[in-house]
Amino acid sequence: MNSFSVRHSTVYPMALIGIFLLSFGFSQTAFCYEPNAHFSLEITETPYRKNEEGRELMARIYKPVGQGPFPVILDFHGGAWNAKDRLAEEPMDRALAQSGLVVIAVDLTLAKQSPYPTNLQDASYAIRWVKYHASKWNGEIKKLGVYASSSGGHVAELLLMKPKHPVWNALTFKENTSLNSNIDFLVLRSPISNPRARYENAVEKKRNNMIQNNVNYFVPWSSIDEANPQAILDRHESVNLKPILIMQGELDDNVLPAVQMHFCETYNKAGGECTIEIFPGSEHEWVATPGLQTDRAQDRARQFIAQQLR
Repeated sequence: MNSFSVRHSTVYPMALIGIFLLSFGFSQTAFCYEPNAHFSLEITETPYRKNEEGRELMARIYKPVGQGPFPVILDFHGGAWNAKDRLAEEPMDRALAQSGLVVIAVDLTLAKQSPYPTNLQDASYAIRWVKYHASKWNGEIKKLGVYASSSGGHVAELLLMKPKHPVWNALTFKENTSLNSNIDFLVLRSPISNPRARYENAVEKKRNNMIQNNVNYFVPWSSIDEANPQAILDRHESVNLKPILIMQGELDDNVLPAVQMHFCETYNKAGGECTIEIFPGSEHEWVATPGLQTDRAQDRARQFIAQQLR
């Protein structure tokens, strides 16, 4: 005898369900994210905080034109902790937003201005700032995802795993002190999941600029291991384990695919859900250039986001 039972049910057309709901005073305003949809966009910019060096950190908001409310994705840019800003991932941000997501790309303080952990504190503050203001842009925060690239991926992994870290959350969000820095999933392109391994790779290849980027950021130098997602897992520290998608270029000699795959394997062994997808013929920043693999990355990101929102 089977250990499960089958229940027969009647399937009603959606139009009839809508009429039924309306007759009892329910509204059909719920938005269901469809990754293959296409919306026109309104793009605006606004400051979200001024850092201690006096730089006005900006947020670039990609808002779909439609009824919504739309799910929200926050973007942390790469640049090896030393360069770039909210515009770094414009093609991916635009592609995600056009499918029906409010995408908010934020500046992070650069290492030459202020080293670790300043950019993590910016990112933690930005998460709470977005949660507080999302409704202004017709966004909803039932689940908050982050898209991040390279060193932005390093920041995102750390905040996902340790959202209550006292140093990374040192900035007070005065408008609502009860908001937290929890995020629900990550979509990452070429993240620096093991900065120690990346540094050693730069030394081996005699890439002085990459070496200096690490020296500028990890102050004191011991923080290269303290703020190392791979090392945190290896030390069996208490962490949050939310779903992660890593998109990795096959030809990346900046963040090596083998190092990335090891992180994903360790994350899964710890009880998390990390999926890694290798993009053939692609280097570290392949998504900046139009092409088949860029299209594939954009589609893969949208499908993963849809899976998490369901």
